[in-house]
Amino acid sequence: MTATKQRILEDHVILPSEDECIAQWGQMSRSALAELDPDGGFEKRHLLNPAVLRMLGDVAGKRVLDAGSGQGYFSRMLAERGARVVSLEPAESLFQFSVEREAELSQGIDLIQADLTTVDLPAEFDAVVANMVFLAIPRWKRALRATISALRPGGQLIFSIDHPCFEGIGQNWRSDHSIEVTDYLTEYAMPRRHATDFHRPLQTYLNAVTNNGGTITEIAEPRLDPSLVGAPDAPDGAEALTHIPNFLIVSARRHQ
Repeated sequence: MTATKQRILEDHVILPSEDECIAQWGQMSRSALAELDPDGGFEKRHLLNPAVLRMLGDVAGKRVLDAGSGQGYFSRMLAERGARVVSLEPAESLFQFSVEREAELSQGIDLIQADLTTVDLPAEFDAVVANMVFLAIPRWKRALRATISALRPGGQLIFSIDHPCFEGIGQNWRSDHSIEVTDYLTEYAMPRRHATDFHRPLQTYLNAVTNNGGTITEIAEPRLDPSLVGAPDAPDGAEALTHIPNFLIVSARRHQ
């Protein structure tokens, strides 16, 4: 077991609690949060956002929950497109950043500071988006159930995670244009720059959707356009993203 991988073996390893993870995220500085405006940065701008927006389609007039909205950039993008947005985020600094931006922009976003694993939401949303959320939650299945139960029958859930087959792709890209994957089937904690994320096999996420009232309709693995590798704000290892996806995006519908 390495310092960066803490195995999750049944309940024998004590994981960070929901409150501890929320507190980690809540310590992000305002400058770090501001850097994510207006679209989340390079990888989300070119890979994540276009795929999620395409899956959502026309959101004008639709009631959309941005579940685990972070500093709120995607909520603001949805509001710009005419959605009636509820933005839910538990972490203090992230939530307060959204409050400040809403005060400046007056987009009509309904801001709620709450934990997705404990909040009680009405089943009234046309769509729920959970971008990069479930991989950051220890008891993530509770959060998944909350997002599905918040949908009206036939409503759409879209969630994104780091692709569990290729985590750390930029840092692990090898000179022979490959990456090494080890210990894929084990669940483990992954300390990140700001907080802890959790690796889980792909089957774990997909089976949880179908076991909790969802029908998967599409899976996307966005690929970076090679012309963007040399962009001024491209991250180190951007070339890898033209060959191997760093995001996995899942669209599902709540059963009628």
